[in-house]
Amino acid sequence: MTGIDSEDKMITVEDYGDYETAWCPGCGNFSILKAVKQALVASQLKPHEVLFVSGIGQAAKSPHYLNANLFNGLHGRSLPVATGAKLANPTLTVIVESGDGCNYGEGGNHFLAAIRRNLDVTLLVHDNQVYGLTKGQASPTTQEGFVTKAQPEGVISAPFNPIAVAVAMQAGFVARGFAGEIDHLSELIQQGIAHRGIALVDVLQPCVSFNKVTTFAWYKDRCKPLAPTHDPTDWEKAMKVARQWGDEIPIGIIYRNERPSFDEQFPVLDQGPLVGQDVDQETIKTIMEGYM
Repeated sequence: MTGIDSEDKMITVEDYGDYETAWCPGCGNFSILKAVKQALVASQLKPHEVLFVSGIGQAAKSPHYLNANLFNGLHGRSLPVATGAKLANPTLTVIVESGDGCNYGEGGNHFLAAIRRNLDVTLLVHDNQVYGLTKGQASPTTQEGFVTKAQPEGVISAPFNPIAVAVAMQAGFVARGFAGEIDHLSELIQQGIAHRGIALVDVLQPCVSFNKVTTFAWYKDRCKPLAPTHDPTDWEKAMKVARQWGDEIPIGIIYRNERPSFDEQFPVLDQGPLVGQDVDQETIKTIMEGYM
């Protein structure tokens, strides 16, 4: 036998495919997709070892353009599906990928629950401050005063700060990236995947069609990598960093801790993934008879 066995061969970007997309030319989603592929390759994860779960929206289409497992669910409901998948098979690398509206709007309560549980998934949010699929109305992260067709006099609600909320709740891993810094973003995603527990990577992603304010150039002038002296285990300093927004926007790993992950706290999983365990029919029968 010659060559490298298929199970042992090095994973490359080509293993994750190359597909035609439905995005606008210049969309920040292209850069995020490239960063995701780079992170998967750097992690040497095989396509069958990865499950992507997404909701609805342009960002949620991203896993459609990857050769990997995918569950495309309802708007804002990707985290509950990811919870079930991770508990059924903790050996899977589960990545939730959707937009700011999907995760912080319709899925806001699931976002909070996933942080509380410290669910062992990577939550990758394409944060472009608009609903990019449904013609650009304001999302939870839209800045005050932003004018849209649905808010012609400007947004009057205060923007949701997902980084500050995640740090305040002591999420296991909290990072912010920028679609214009692909290599930096890829490293954040890779570290998020490696982390045991909830890993939020909020990605500042310009929408070239509906957001003419926070453009690539706008972010390029403001996004600054955190200094090497930043200690992501210092909660109080992380809270200060999480609140910074304006002329300078910090990107990088803002906060992290080593809380036990959700799946580590279920003794039944000590025997291995539920998908590989035998079903005790007699026990099930006894339980069902109890409802009669």
